[in-house]
Amino acid sequence: MAEQNTSGSTTAGSIEVGTAGAGAQLAGPGTGRATVQQPIDARVAVKPSYDVNDFPVPHGREEDWRFTPLHRLNGLHDGTAAEGAQGQDKIELSLPDGVTAETVGRDDARLGKAGKPVDRVAAQAYSAFQQALVVTVPKDAVLTEPVRIDVHGEGGTAFAHLVVEVKPFAEAVVVLNHTGTGTRAANVELLLGDGAKLTFVSVQDWERDAVHAAQHTALVGRDASLKSVVVTFGGDLVRLHPRVRYAAPGGEAELYGLYFADAGQHLEHRLVVDHDTPHCRSNVTYKGALQGQDAHAVWVGDVLIRAAAEGTDTYELNRNLVLTDGARVDSIPNLEIETGEIVGAGHASATGRFDDEQLFYLMARGIPAEEARRLVVRGFFAELVQQIGVPEVQEHLMAKIETELGAAV
Repeated sequence: MAEQNTSGSTTAGSIEVGTAGAGAQLAGPGTGRATVQQPIDARVAVKPSYDVNDFPVPHGREEDWRFTPLHRLNGLHDGTAAEGAQGQDKIELSLPDGVTAETVGRDDARLGKAGKPVDRVAAQAYSAFQQALVVTVPKDAVLTEPVRIDVHGEGGTAFAHLVVEVKPFAEAVVVLNHTGTGTRAANVELLLGDGAKLTFVSVQDWERDAVHAAQHTALVGRDASLKSVVVTFGGDLVRLHPRVRYAAPGGEAELYGLYFADAGQHLEHRLVVDHDTPHCRSNVTYKGALQGQDAHAVWVGDVLIRAAAEGTDTYELNRNLVLTDGARVDSIPNLEIETGEIVGAGHASATGRFDDEQLFYLMARGIPAEEARRLVVRGFFAELVQQIGVPEVQEHLMAKIETELGAAV
């Protein structure tokens, strides 16, 4: 893949280093300038809250909303969705031995434990859901089969809340699969006990007219390990907000994602990793491909290393492959560092078309141009798909990529 910006794309980023009182910001690559300003708090402009009324209605000029076509949210952002006809989801569960699932009321103590909503849509989802689903993996359990949560939208507007709790020293893979249609807002909480290991796979395979907004909030315990894999193909508009916090030292978080935007689709992923605890690690890698007129992908990655988080090791990477004219990518990595006592920190972003050298290499060996392009895209995504570790899920996703490629490449 060529390492350059293309027309119709934005690649920007910032690194801030400072203390609570002041910080020096190194603006985007090649600017050659530095400014002194107050450091941001992971670019969250409004204090997190469970109450939707604590968030002003966005108008599209706010930093957190400037890339989102608000008129396509079907009223999730201004409260009108909650007043309309309510839809429902059909949920099917596949639970290995020992794993439990409960439907609980709003007063359950586990709800909200991972963190509060950080925008109006997430707060609306928290205020509007009637019952929550809590899936629990017991202490010391090592699952040999994945937990499967299949959510099928049946139209209308639905609000949901899911809690996945992995007790200390347990190991599990949880696959959350979205299909169907409708307008849906949700909060997903991931609670990892000390020494727990969780691979969480969220697949957005909606029908073309669906709207989906969700906040994924993870709280990682002492020496616990989270691997999050977010896969987005379907929907008219999908806006996901994965967030990670650490409850104690030694926690690790790997955030992987892949997305494929077709003509007219808006796929937006906004990540925040809040290093507020010493000696924790994070790694973020998201890759996307776009094809068709007005296909739009947004990726914003915010990593905050607070003053107390000594010994942090973190890196974030976003790569985008533009397959046709008319597509647009906005990719913005941000890194804020409030302590110099870290192991390492960095970020990178690139948006480009096919690498001509790769295509030439394949074609020179007798591979037709169309098949060569398919091979490049398959290779582009294969690294992330392999991170899932569930063969049947990996095969399904590679088949979806093939289907997407069949429409354009």
